[in-house]
This record gives sequence, C-alpha cells and structure tokens, in this order.
Amino acid sequence: MPVDHYENFPVASFLVPARLRRPIEVIYRFARTADDIADEGDATPEQRLAGLAAYQAELDRIAAGEAPQTPLFADLAAVIAAHRLPIPLFRDLLDAFAQDVVKTRYADYPELVDYCRRSANPVGRLVLHLFGRTGAELLEQSDCICTALQLINFLQDVAVDWKKRRIYLPLTDLPHFRITEDDIAAGRWSANWAALLDFEIARAEALMRRGAPLVHALPGRLGWEIRLTVQGGLRILERIRQVRGDVFTRRPKLGPWDWLVLAGRSIRM
Repeated sequence: MPVDHYENFPVASFLVPARLRRPIEVIYRFARTADDIADEGDATPEQRLAGLAAYQAELDRIAAGEAPQTPLFADLAAVIAAHRLPIPLFRDLLDAFAQDVVKTRYADYPELVDYCRRSANPVGRLVLHLFGRTGAELLEQSDCICTALQLINFLQDVAVDWKKRRIYLPLTDLPHFRITEDDIAAGRWSANWAALLDFEIARAEALMRRGAPLVHALPGRLGWEIRLTVQGGLRILERIRQVRGDVFTRRPKLGPWDWLVLAGRSIRM
C-alpha cells in the first residue's frame, strides 16, 4: 500500500492474503487520517479535537446502523459489518489521538503503556479479528508486540517529538539517569543519555519477545508478515544501540540491507 509517511513496517503487503488486503488498507486509512488530524498541519487544538469528534460521530452512526456521511466511513462500515469488528477498538484509537492534542508528558511507565493500549494495540487486535484468531493468549501477545512497536517508535522519534514539545519517555525514568528536559531540548547526547536509552531499549525488547510466540499461532502468510514486523522492531532497537542512543543526530531506520537481514531472521524464528 502506498503511503505518504515513513513506515518501518509493511502495510497490507503481498504476504497478507489478497482477500484481507482491502480491509487492512481501510483500517489503516482510518487510523492514518485520524492521526494526521491530531498531528499534522497548523490547525488549532480546538480544530483538531473537532475533527476527531467528527470521526467519533461517524462511528456512532455505524454503531446505530445508520449510513455514514463520508466515503471513508462508508468503506469502514462495510469492513466492520463483513468481519464483525469491535467498534470500541476504533474508539480507542480516536481517544488516543485526541489525547495527543492535549497531553505532552507521561508521568511513569504504566501511564505510557496505557496510552499504547489505545494508540497501538487496537490495530493488532483488529488484524486478529480479521483472521478469526481472538483467543485471550493471542490477543495478549498481540498487545505486547504492538506496545513494543509503539515504544520503539518513541525512541526513534525523541527529537521529532520534541519539536512538537512532546516527550514520550516516562518522566520518572529521567532523574534516575540524571537526564532533564533541557537535555532533550538541546539534543544533548551523554553517557547518561545512552544509559537511559539502553534501559528503555531493554524494556521494549523484553515486551517484544513476550509477544513473539504469536507468530507460531498464526496461519501461513500472516505469520510471516508478523515475523517481519517483530524482527523489524528488534532491528531498530539494534540500530539505536549501535549509535549509543544518539537519536538526536542519527535517527535509526531500516534500509534495503536490513530487509534481507529480517528475512533471514524470520526464517529462524
């Protein structure tokens, strides 16, 4: 699927069965456009919240069995009906995006994970619903993978997020490593910063590995898609370690060679 934003991981790639590529693309379009309302352009906070409220109103219409007013939500309604997708998962995404408009700091790790529960985990759960794999253990493993991916993205984008005056690191972690918000604002790398990033990397990696057994419970090509996604996240963490946490000047991302590495590692999972 062609997208305008840089993505670490494939979206509805050829590994996904053809019959499900369209539903995944519609879900992605919903999430991407809603996220853009919250983040992109120069709209005021009030305008952003109003835009997200309009999305919530469209979900209300779908839930009430009424016809949506926009083409995107007409497509989404069809996907929800065809695959019996839980509407609360879409509401969780909108709630997280609205939170981004008004909240810029996270006091501790549990508070950050709660944000991930709404900003990332619903996507994985929706994919599992599309494939009819909704056992409690599978959903929990999916949550681990999705939260880990979100945390990894936060580590990549420390400098990018600061430009929006946001910090997606638990504030309680900073003083333990003698790091202040001024260090982030200045893009100041230090041994203390490297130690903080090592700590956050280890936490995200442990979460990813907790969720990784999910790949063995998923059928065929979906299992391979998730293998690549898991390995992609772990590879980004390697890249951050390689630069000793200096995401200020060297934002890690995946290149062509990395995809060959991911393919080899996916086979060995």
